[in-house]
Amino acid sequence: MAKITYIEAGGAEHHVDVATGRSVLDGARRYTVPGIDGDCGGACACATCHVYVEGDWFARLPPIQPLEHAMLDFAFDVRPNSRLSCQIKVTDALDGLIVRAPARQY
Repeated sequence: MAKITYIEAGGAEHHVDVATGRSVLDGARRYTVPGIDGDCGGACACATCHVYVEGDWFARLPPIQPLEHAMLDFAFDVRPNSRLSCQIKVTDALDGLIVRAPARQY
């Protein structure tokens, strides 16, 4: 189990316990975090679960895979710390992870 902090575009924070093996998107959907939609259900097919990974957490994540990289082309306001939350699998090492939702999702 890892505690993940989700920050809405407007600044509201949600501190959520997400089970190991689930995705960061799963945690956002389970607790209805606004701004992280996941319209495709986590299949890496829509980019509506786009998040910004805060601080040094980005460097701790597994490298981005080609499919995720390609899907980010469809996301709004992509930045160097952008990831799709459906592709971030929760491990105990991610306890404390902080992600921020963009201003909107496409």
